[in-house]
Amino acid sequence: MKKKVILILFIVSLVISSFVAYENLFISNFNSHFDSLFRISVWALTIFLLVYYLKLDGNPQLAPSSISTEKNLEENTKDKNNSNVSFDDVAGLDEIKEELHEIIDFINNSEKYKKMGAKIPKGILFYGPPGTGKTLLAKAVAGETNSFFLYSCGSEFVEKYVGVGAKRIRTLYEKAKKNAPSIIFIDELDAIGCKRNLDSNNEKDQTLNQLLVEMDGFNDNNNIVVIGATNRLDLLDEALLRPGRFDRHIFVGNPNLKAREEIFKVHIRNKPIDSSVKIKELSKKTHGFSGAQLANIANEAAILAVRNNKDKIDILDFNSAIERVVAGLEIKHPSVLEKEKKVVAIHESGHAIVGKILSVDMIQKISIIPRGQALGYVLKFPDEERYLHTRNELVNKIKVLLGGRAAEQVIFNEITTGAKDDLVKATEIADKMVCDYGMSLLGNIAIKDKYKYYNIGKIEKEIKKIIDSSYEETVNIIKENIKLLHEISSYLLEHETMDSEELENICFNIKENIFTTVT
Repeated sequence: MKKKVILILFIVSLVISSFVAYENLFISNFNSHFDSLFRISVWALTIFLLVYYLKLDGNPQLAPSSISTEKNLEENTKDKNNSNVSFDDVAGLDEIKEELHEIIDFINNSEKYKKMGAKIPKGILFYGPPGTGKTLLAKAVAGETNSFFLYSCGSEFVEKYVGVGAKRIRTLYEKAKKNAPSIIFIDELDAIGCKRNLDSNNEKDQTLNQLLVEMDGFNDNNNIVVIGATNRLDLLDEALLRPGRFDRHIFVGNPNLKAREEIFKVHIRNKPIDSSVKIKELSKKTHGFSGAQLANIANEAAILAVRNNKDKIDILDFNSAIERVVAGLEIKHPSVLEKEKKVVAIHESGHAIVGKILSVDMIQKISIIPRGQALGYVLKFPDEERYLHTRNELVNKIKVLLGGRAAEQVIFNEITTGAKDDLVKATEIADKMVCDYGMSLLGNIAIKDKYKYYNIGKIEKEIKKIIDSSYEETVNIIKENIKLLHEISSYLLEHETMDSEELENICFNIKENIFTTVT
């Protein structure tokens, strides 16, 4: 755009100068002295515009880009010691915080470690599912440490120009050396740390090679520690993971019951909380939730309290927030046909009955109010923290997932598309039983992804066998408790929701023995 404007001005100036030279159209009323001065000025302006245009035309396009990227790098890798996050803001990760305290002390008081012949770790790698606090831990390190802290993201090193990523790695380390002792944090490390391929000229590979050299090459970087974070440890290059580069691999997983209590306490400490809110009960209801989800629940509860003009956040707000996070936004005016509503009531009742009889999980709430894409849902949570599951327990989970479809089959002698998500989850469990846990007739083996293609027929046969046998037993459970199914579905059609106490009352009032042991 700039070149076009200069070119237009040059042409206009050239035309004017031509008229001045040959026609003398614009200066007929001026004296000869002004005539000469005007001609010189016009020609000088014309020559200046020509030279300026040629200079613009000769500039390479890569130079401005390189300059801008260097400026961006300086901005992105500036000192982050002004972080207002400390380890007090990180709850439920006590072991990891203790490990990081040791690293910080290693940097700030290196002499006592050197006397024992200990060397500071070159790198620490946080890995695990998203939302578990990996980046928050890095921010806390920035707030706690007296060292120079540099933050960067893996995508900042990825460019289409060859060599730019490697140069940025060198620039980052040069800045860290000048301000040593330093801590470098690279978020989303898998953006540059993926496994290398046969294409040796790949820009990402060159960037990774430069990072490998800087972390464990001939350069002396004893006062620099690199902290990386990734959700995909399986994608990272083996050379990056070996000792001497990322010496310590720390798994940051979803919090357990005690950790969830501590996380809730952190996120509600500045909020007006009603006495009806019991942190331990909330922690039990949020089994399997990540730290980010717990923070979102506390925030959603506060928003709901404001929306309802309350002075304090009560347990109803928290329960609604949990439903919002798990099931989605409640649809205020659903256009569900009455026939479909009956099917949904039977479907959800089937899930509840099978779960109740098999004691798989504690049922918190049953609802036929549409939320998100679901026409109904059953909220449940385990009565205790479990890390190991038997084959029978996994099969029972599959039965609960199939309970909705089995109830449709028994009552309407027909099945609907409402069991889509249930079938996906049931198939995933069965797939893990066959391929990961060795719980099928294929034996005590774990089948890797690259071998599944060659054994797909056998795997599908075993998965189908588990699903089919579970479905048959689920249908029998529904038939044996058909009266209870009608009672629960009728209550749902009238009230739309049912909590655990109401479910207990209905089960107690049914004369049949619904707790018959199912073999």
